[in-house]
Amino acid sequence: MPTETKSAVAPFSETLRGGQMWSRVLRRGEALALTDVEGGASVAALFFNAEQPLERYNMPDTLKAQHIARLTAGNVLYSDMGRVLCSIIADSAGWHDTITGHQRADMARAKYGPGTYQALRNDFHRNTRDNFLVELGKYGLGRRDLHANVNFFVKVASDLEGNLRWVPNSRAGASVELRAELDVLVVLSNTPHPLDPAPTYAPKPVGLGIRRVPAPAPDDAARTSCAENGRGFTLTERYFA
Repeated sequence: MPTETKSAVAPFSETLRGGQMWSRVLRRGEALALTDVEGGASVAALFFNAEQPLERYNMPDTLKAQHIARLTAGNVLYSDMGRVLCSIIADSAGWHDTITGHQRADMARAKYGPGTYQALRNDFHRNTRDNFLVELGKYGLGRRDLHANVNFFVKVASDLEGNLRWVPNSRAGASVELRAELDVLVVLSNTPHPLDPAPTYAPKPVGLGIRRVPAPAPDDAARTSCAENGRGFTLTERYFA
C-alpha cells in the first residue's frame, strides 16, 4: 500500500514547445500549471496512477459522476477505480475538451502535408498519437495503454444533431492548474487538435510549472462541487490509510 509523499519539491518551470512531448510523475500534493503563452494552444494529456499504471483516467466516469461534458475549476479527473487522480484548482481558460480524442499521423498528413524530418529537420510535423507512444514507452507502456485523453485549452461545441465544431477559446496568458491527489504519471503532447481549423501546422508554446500545494480542506471546491466527488476523495484517501 502506498505511503503519502512528504518530500519538499522546489518550484519547477519550463516551456513546452510546439510539437513537443513531455511526461513526469506528479507527486501527491504537487500541482501542475499549464499556461497558454500566445493564445490558441492545445495540449493533449493522459493520466495514470504512477504506482499502478493499469489504473488510469476514465473519461465516462469523470463526466457522468459530475454531470459535465467539459472540465474547468472545481472538477476532478476520475480513474477507472473511482479514485481522484487530479483536481482542477484554478482555471482561467474556462473549458477543456474531454470527448474528441487526438490526431494520428495519417490525419496530420492529410491536413498539413508530409512535413518530414528530412525536409523540415526539427520543425517536422509531429502528431499526438506518435508522441504519446514515445512517452509511454519510457515507462514500459504502449499502444494498449492509450485511452481517452483530455485536450487542455480546447472548446468543442455540439449541435442538436450531435455534430462537433471547434470554438475559439483560449487567449494568451490563460492557465489551468491541476493538483495531484495520487502519485500521477502525466503524459502531454503539444500538437494540433483534430478539429483545429488552422490550415497550417503551427502548435503554440505552453508554459509548465510545478509547485507544492496544501492538501484539500474539507470545504475544498473540488471535493464539495458534487456529492460524488466527496465520495471520490474519501476513496482516494483510504488508498493511503
